[in-house]
Amino acid sequence: MITDLVPSAPRGTPRHLRLDTLVRLRWLAIAGQSIAVAGVHFGLGFSLPFGWCFLAIAVSAWLNIALRIRFPLSHRLGEGAATALLGFDILQLAALLYLTGGLQNPFAILFLAPVMISATALPPRHTLALGLLAAGLATLLVFLHWPLPWAGTERPVLPPQYQLGNWIALLLGLGFTGIYAWRVAKEARDLSEALAATELVLAREQHLSQLDGLAAAAAHELGTPLATIALVARELSRLAPAEGEMAEDITLLREQVQRCRGILGKLTSLQDDDAGPLDQLSLSLLIEEAAGPQRPFGVPFEITLIGDKPEPVCRRNPGMNYGLGNIVDNAVDFARSKVTITALWTESTVILTIADDGPGFTPEVLMRAGDPYLSRSHAKESRAGGGLGLGLFIAKTLLERSGATLEFSNLPLPATGASIRIAWLRAVFERDDRTAAPSNPELLAPYATE
Repeated sequence: MITDLVPSAPRGTPRHLRLDTLVRLRWLAIAGQSIAVAGVHFGLGFSLPFGWCFLAIAVSAWLNIALRIRFPLSHRLGEGAATALLGFDILQLAALLYLTGGLQNPFAILFLAPVMISATALPPRHTLALGLLAAGLATLLVFLHWPLPWAGTERPVLPPQYQLGNWIALLLGLGFTGIYAWRVAKEARDLSEALAATELVLAREQHLSQLDGLAAAAAHELGTPLATIALVARELSRLAPAEGEMAEDITLLREQVQRCRGILGKLTSLQDDDAGPLDQLSLSLLIEEAAGPQRPFGVPFEITLIGDKPEPVCRRNPGMNYGLGNIVDNAVDFARSKVTITALWTESTVILTIADDGPGFTPEVLMRAGDPYLSRSHAKESRAGGGLGLGLFIAKTLLERSGATLEFSNLPLPATGASIRIAWLRAVFERDDRTAAPSNPELLAPYATE
């Protein structure tokens, strides 16, 4: 069946860090810590608890070796395991800082690294837990730490205001870098998931389109045995008696052979440039195909056609039909009394405006209309129907692939409602090929004040 060929939709699979990634980053940290401790002790001649410092570094190295032995390189960590390993890195760094001056040590800034890694790869609650752990340990290190390594007997005494500034800067850095990294990574993930969902929507149409080629191949392969059957039937008709049951059977056989030839002829023409009248759609028929499935819901449509004859005609495009149908469905959901569809065409452009008399777009949603995965707080008050705006994103993507440019707006006061304007260059709308055409952002400019 066709449905067996279409991959299932993504179900929000959890994000898993590769163990190899954390192990490699920890080896880098171990090398840096070792060089720093050895350089300060032997290179600068500063006094510090060298043995205890290298013991803390060795514990981190032993953990890396154990993970390498226990798990393969391709192993992916669950959210809890990844959080635990990053928490260990924070604790190990806190131990080194405790031995080397606490927050007076300039390397205290490295508290940011595990939190930033978590922000890019783990859910916010895990990042928050790691951020609180780092902040708590940083606070303790303000009061509990060994002296800052220094040469000679007189060690510098940093004023409390400076230490307080270090502490505040570290906390602000944890918060800002964590939120920034999480936001950037979230947008990248959302866009990737939305594009994957769009491909899943198009996958079914793609498989159906592939049936054209399969049908043509099948017709070609069946042509030879069918010709043989026709030849045998003709010979039997010549040799058999002119009347009787055998003659009737042979006549029936020849009729069915002709029928099969007609069917195969239709199959071989599925991919021809001229696929028949049903392959062509006038603009009014395109609107009716989008609005027709929504008429049973009881919301009346007010359809207006403006333009000189002849009316624009396009090739039937499943992506365009789906995109328009999704926008009309969205308008019906939020309309109070009617949905207005206005089609305007000139010699150079085709403009289609779909509007409703509902509450319209909120300012926050209007700024991001057509973007995938609105936040749930925005989605609840938007036209996403409590969803995340993915349907409108898919519709926008499909229409833009047909060469259209979309503009989202609210109706001018005192009217209420939302309006979505879709514009094509007429040459693109009426083109004979089915390849995607680039959209033209300047297409809507002459109609912006209508």
